[in-house]
Amino acid sequence: MKDQNPSEFASNGKAAANGRRSKKKWQRQQLILAMLSQPTLQKAAASIGISEATAWRIRQTPEFQWEYQQARRETVLHSLARLQQGSGAAVATLFKILMDTNNPASARVQAASRILDLSKSALELEDLEIRVRQLEKQQLQQQK
Repeated sequence: MKDQNPSEFASNGKAAANGRRSKKKWQRQQLILAMLSQPTLQKAAASIGISEATAWRIRQTPEFQWEYQQARRETVLHSLARLQQGSGAAVATLFKILMDTNNPASARVQAASRILDLSKSALELEDLEIRVRQLEKQQLQQQK
C-alpha cells in the first residue's frame, strides 16, 4: 500500500460511503486546483464557491494534504521539464555573450562565471549520481 492515497479509505479503514466520499473528493480536487491558481486560501475558496472556513477544514484533512502535495509535485515537475526545453537556448545565449567582443567586459565576465558555475554544479551532480549508484550496488550485494 506504498503511496496509497489516503482518500481511498475512511478513518476506520473501510471504503467511505460513495455519495459522501464523492462530494468530499470533488471539493478537495476543486480546492487543490483553486489553491494552485489563486494567491490566498480566501480567494481559492471564493473561486469555487465555498466558505473560507470550509476550505480551511478541507485543507486540514490528511487526504487533502496528500493530494495537494502530489498536485504541487506534478506542477513543479512540469515546470522543470519546460525549463529543460529551454536550456539549450540558454547555454547558446551565454556562449554568444561570452564570445562577442562587442559586449561589455562585465557581461562577458558574468556569462563566463555563470558557465563555470553551471559546469561545476553539473559535475558535482554527476559525481553524486555515481556515488549513489555505487552505494546502492554495495547495499544490494550485502543483502544477498
